Amino acid sequence: MGIVNVTPDSFFDGGNYFSIDLAVEHALALAAQGAGVIDVGGQSTRPGALAVSAEKECERIAPVIEELSKKTGVIISVDTFHATVAEKALDRGAHWVNDVSSGRFDCDMPFLIAEKRCPVILMHGRKTPQTMQSDPYYGDVIAEVKRELEERIEAFKKAGVSRENIIIDPGIGFAKRLQDNLALLSHCKELTALGFPVCLGTSRKSFIGHITGEPAIDRLEGSLASIAPAFEAGVKIFRVHDVKATKSFLDVLFAIKVHA
Repeated sequence: MGIVNVTPDSFFDGGNYFSIDLAVEHALALAAQGAGVIDVGGQSTRPGALAVSAEKECERIAPVIEELSKKTGVIISVDTFHATVAEKALDRGAHWVNDVSSGRFDCDMPFLIAEKRCPVILMHGRKTPQTMQSDPYYGDVIAEVKRELEERIEAFKKAGVSRENIIIDPGIGFAKRLQDNLALLSHCKELTALGFPVCLGTSRKSFIGHITGEPAIDRLEGSLASIAPAFEAGVKIFRVHDVKATKSFLDVLFAIKVHA
């Protein structure tokens, strides 16, 4: 899953693709590099990011998705927690919804997904992007993340969403301390055992910098290292900035695995 941030303030590439033409060009390049899914977002959800309105978010991403749907056959995902934005994106050609709040921020989202019968990524998190890193705490991060994801899964199923359309994401870096992120990555098998496809987003995140001491621009190697145990545990979807390098890395891991 290649990341396209149509935002001025995302932590790694904010402002780089903040126009329709640049965003579409970047998305097509990621598809050419091997991305099977393009995730288009118009609102930064990095820690401390300021929220933008649904109207502004839609203004940023709807034309990108519409243009992209004309030019590529890859899956297009819309990264939003607003049901109104998701609906417009789906109407413009998006196929999936990636909701970092799992419907916590907009109670209409489960019903929209049920109506549209589209896949949805339900990501674990607590609080909001503005407050999520304010003293997060877990007694047992694996058990608590699993339980809270299961609660969101049930909310979507009760709204009529098919089990087959649910993908889960442990929310690395979202309301998590370094030790929480590492624990989740080392116990991905407990997440895949829930029986849903798992999406993982570790690309260039700050927890890698806490380990290596490197800024986001120099975290590619750390990002690749972070996904290796998840691949072994059966994670199927990796949300990344660096599609070419990640695909090569995963291709080699896969070749070794099938010939073991």
